[in-house]
Amino acid sequence: MSKLRAAVIGVGYLGNFHAQKYLALPDITLVGVADSDPERVAAVAGKYGVLGTTDYRELLNKVDLVSIVTPPATHFPIAHDALSAGVHVLVEKPVTEKVTEAEALIALAARAQRVFQVGHLERFNPAVLALRPLVTAPLRIEARRLARYKDRGTEVDVVLDMMIHDIDIVLSLVASPLVAIEASGRAVVTDSIDIADATLRFASGCVAELSASRVHLEMVRAMRVEQADSWLSIDFANHALLIGGAGAGEATDLPLQTQALTRSDALMDEICSFVDAVRGGQGPAVTGEDGKRALEVAVSISQRITAQAASAARAGART
Repeated sequence: MSKLRAAVIGVGYLGNFHAQKYLALPDITLVGVADSDPERVAAVAGKYGVLGTTDYRELLNKVDLVSIVTPPATHFPIAHDALSAGVHVLVEKPVTEKVTEAEALIALAARAQRVFQVGHLERFNPAVLALRPLVTAPLRIEARRLARYKDRGTEVDVVLDMMIHDIDIVLSLVASPLVAIEASGRAVVTDSIDIADATLRFASGCVAELSASRVHLEMVRAMRVEQADSWLSIDFANHALLIGGAGAGEATDLPLQTQALTRSDALMDEICSFVDAVRGGQGPAVTGEDGKRALEVAVSISQRITAQAASAARAGART
């Protein structure tokens, strides 16, 4: 089996890990890395003994596939150039900043017959994988994703940075049209939304309550799914799944089952799925359409919160 040639575009914190995973795969040759920071790209390229460049386009005619791990505003032009050059693409979430950009990339990937996968990493979390076959007819979903403040990721608001993980999971679990969105939130330490709450209502009657904060005192990553005959509770960070009977309260009733899940390397699993899709010619685990759906909902939530803030500011100015 011939080796596939890979490159990583954007080798900051997460991109560096992408490079490490490709290097560890026996059927992949990491050809090079690209980054707009010349010192960073020189350091990473030197560390791994690969080509390094500040112009990602220099790598596109040398590789079969790329990971794009750059700020969201750059996803569209880089992915467009890569797909146009006949290169398979794994792009980190959010797929793009604008829904129209995502639609353009989906169409381009189809024309070029290239794999276009979106990096919604939580899809590969063992707890989510264990949860999925147990969800049949969800009635209510509650998800909380809270973290201490870090500068990394603040190129976008907390909805596109953090809540979008849970948006994607919810949309993949609820086989019903989304009919209504309610949202609230505010800025705290940045100029964009740092705390957000959203309610998603589906035609089936399922209601999803999502909360995200990047200015919380502690880290929380949890999801609870309620069904007519059971409830399912995920601890993302500890890879644990708790299962209870209908109407059972977690604090007062014994769970039917506790699944302690084996920890895995979710990023390696994601990259392996991408490589398998490239080799096998099948659709990726997380498609461009999946990424676009999550983006549509995230953008809608952000727009509602921004509109509320603007309305409140106008009302304050009149008093």
